[in-house]
Amino acid sequence: MKIDLTDTTASKINNALVQGRRAIGTPAIGMVLTLVIVTDEEHAYDALKAANNASREHPSRKLVVIKRVSRSPRERAQARLDAEVRVGVDAGAGETVVLRLYGEVIDHAQSVVLPLLLPDAPVVVWWPVGSPANPAKDPLGALGQRRVTDAYTAEDPVAELSARAAHYAPGDTDLAWTRITPWRSMLAAALDQQPGIEITSAEVEGEPYNPSGELLAMWLADRLGAPVTRSVSNGPGLTAVRLETKTGVVTLDRPDGSLATLSMRGQPDRAVALKRRDTAELLAEELRRLDPDDIYASSVKYGVDRLNQAPSAPKADESSAAPKPSAPSQGQTQGQGQAQGQSQGKKAAKK
Repeated sequence: MKIDLTDTTASKINNALVQGRRAIGTPAIGMVLTLVIVTDEEHAYDALKAANNASREHPSRKLVVIKRVSRSPRERAQARLDAEVRVGVDAGAGETVVLRLYGEVIDHAQSVVLPLLLPDAPVVVWWPVGSPANPAKDPLGALGQRRVTDAYTAEDPVAELSARAAHYAPGDTDLAWTRITPWRSMLAAALDQQPGIEITSAEVEGEPYNPSGELLAMWLADRLGAPVTRSVSNGPGLTAVRLETKTGVVTLDRPDGSLATLSMRGQPDRAVALKRRDTAELLAEELRRLDPDDIYASSVKYGVDRLNQAPSAPKADESSAAPKPSAPSQGQTQGQGQAQGQSQGKKAAKK
């Protein structure tokens, strides 16, 4: 069921939601969160489609905020709010309100969204494209416990990671990070099979302008304390990760974007499913948790500029006292792939 409202208010939108629920015979609501989607007209359809698919796992009220740019000064001075209320099969599992903002109301989007939030329910704000430099300070971002961006859609994805690191606040996350959860889990599981293994260097291979490659490389460098190289391939997406050890190379190779091969010394090669996931699956994963992702924070703050460099060698009088870290643990990578582990850093000249 769809209800169109022109030049409306938040109060009328709430009344339309109640009217729609009664019309389809479901007055009781069982939604677990409010998902605020901030996008433009061009990307609204795809974003809402992904949110509807994710709502099958997380029933939610979806508020789509579309800021319509007025052409003439007279139109920009006029404030108008149009809304499209969807309930039932048209809204996935939950409810959907598409808000189109015109004129001066664009600068006060938070005042439109605030009365429509579900009471006593978490709020997640998602920017499919055009995310602000500082999501936590954005008027709409400040309403959410979690703020989801996507560096892949930026004009310069790698530079976007630096902005994410500079303005990180607890609750921030990025779909470029979510895309590498299976890679992190698989690598941690592989290293769990070889306790005490020492990794001297690593290489992450993937297509250019893919921030997931940089994030995976920064995660490895941060966790292992070893030099990590970011190399370029034709894709699709990430294609390979190679970990150099004293006993050989551990390789996770995925040339086709679907099936990967895990190679380790002393063991037969194994085929593992590692397909590329769509936006709905990525969004559903992020909605499973509402607490800060400390592993993402540590990885993104490591810094893109530190990749392809060897870590500083320890001083002579401190090297003997330095503890030897262990390899990443598989058990700490489930869900969000929060692996922890390190391996002793080596000098850059020792290869």
